[in-house]
Amino acid sequence: MTTNRLLTVSAMRRVDEAAIAGGIPGYTLMRNAGAAVAARARVLAPSGGRILILCGPGNNGGDGFVAGRMLAGSGYRVALQLLGDLGTLSGDAALAAADWQEGGFSVDVAASDDLSSFDLIIDALFGAGLSREIAGEARVLIEAVNRSGTTVLAVDVPSGLDGDTGEMRGGAIAATETMTFVTLKPGHLLQPGRSLCGGLHVADIGTGEAAVEAGFAAVGPASFRNGPDLWQDAFPRPGAQAHKYTRGHALVLSGPAFKTGAARLAARGALRVGAGLVTVVSPTAAMAENAAHLTAIMLRACDSPDDLDDLLTDERLDTVLIGPGLGIGETARDLVAVAASAGRKLVLDADALTSFKGQAPLLAEHLSEGGSAAVLTPHEGEFARLFANTRAVEVGLSKIERTRRAAAIVGGIVVLKGSDSVIAAPDGRAAINDHGSPYLGTAGSGDVLGGLIAGLLAQGMEPFEAACAGVWLHGDAGLRHGPGLIAEDIPEMMPEVLAELLGA
Repeated sequence: MTTNRLLTVSAMRRVDEAAIAGGIPGYTLMRNAGAAVAARARVLAPSGGRILILCGPGNNGGDGFVAGRMLAGSGYRVALQLLGDLGTLSGDAALAAADWQEGGFSVDVAASDDLSSFDLIIDALFGAGLSREIAGEARVLIEAVNRSGTTVLAVDVPSGLDGDTGEMRGGAIAATETMTFVTLKPGHLLQPGRSLCGGLHVADIGTGEAAVEAGFAAVGPASFRNGPDLWQDAFPRPGAQAHKYTRGHALVLSGPAFKTGAARLAARGALRVGAGLVTVVSPTAAMAENAAHLTAIMLRACDSPDDLDDLLTDERLDTVLIGPGLGIGETARDLVAVAASAGRKLVLDADALTSFKGQAPLLAEHLSEGGSAAVLTPHEGEFARLFANTRAVEVGLSKIERTRRAAAIVGGIVVLKGSDSVIAAPDGRAAINDHGSPYLGTAGSGDVLGGLIAGLLAQGMEPFEAACAGVWLHGDAGLRHGPGLIAEDIPEMMPEVLAELLGA
């Protein structure tokens, strides 16, 4: 089973259906889920501690009843409260409730009293498939849980969270940890869901691999949690006979005088991630400024799109990064058109994207004409400008769906940056990155990311894998450095990051 692959809510239903059709009783799956919750609760609560289990009217509540019976049998003092009417429970949830009552335990009506006296609250109110807004008694109860300051273990997802989009449906519990089943769902990784879930745990509940594969088949284009398992086999490793000319040559276009720093940050990222050669392409008026700060990175003059066209007659210059500090307007659009028509691998960021404001189809046309493999790295503002008036910005779409649509529109890889960066390909593949640090939110950080991706492209990685790897490496550098990080630190963290990644 591919453990970093994600299941949507509907695909998870298909897993359950396939498992049951294959002869595994639904109540067995529920008991396995409840057992996983109980096992984690024993870690979070002191032996013999007070545990409150909040159960909802569906199968999520059934998992709570099962966990409660097991915890009570282990000596914990368990109080169980039901949101709704016990008589309305059906199917496996009703069986679980009956088993709880047969043990001599009571079912109390859910109340939003002071909940701070409990050692642990298990949130089994609503699962990932919640299809309505949280309101009324349920919302009051959720707010009481959040006020309590008590450790919270959520079952499947924190109640109120949409399992597909990561959005809150009118309010949601902020969990300490979340126990989900089979695989993660997109909502566990997309914000604000990622922050609400706390620590994530995934339990195998015995569905069997065939049922999981049926779920993957039902989900459509694959989506993943970004990590080395996704791209490490394709990561460039220089052989014994490698030299600088076999490790790729990346060009980074510089902005005008006094706006050159972004390009140098990007170039440093490309060099540190392993590109054999990196050249900053600079306006003549900014040559001295750039030269004063460059050593291993080379420098070439370029004052116009025609000059870039001349430079790209050298086939060894195979990857071009355009955008950081470049300036917005027709010249930037023409530089992109030239590099694309030359068939180069492209990374487009910042001003290169904003220069195509509302003209995503024109950008797509340029990329298509030259057959360029392109990676676009917009933040939310740049994304909104570039894809204005397209189906990528329709109201109600999740971040993963917006990014997928954008990638299909331009015919290239799109990295929609953020604390939950999404990387998507035109064929629908997508990855969500939750491996990062808030300290990466600093000037120039995105420029370095563009350079990392360009450096990996130059070494021969395919665009989707290069984008995923670049985003993860960038995040890992931020996690390792921590407080005080500035953009200049990110390339300098690469030797440490790469040494561990490659086992050097």
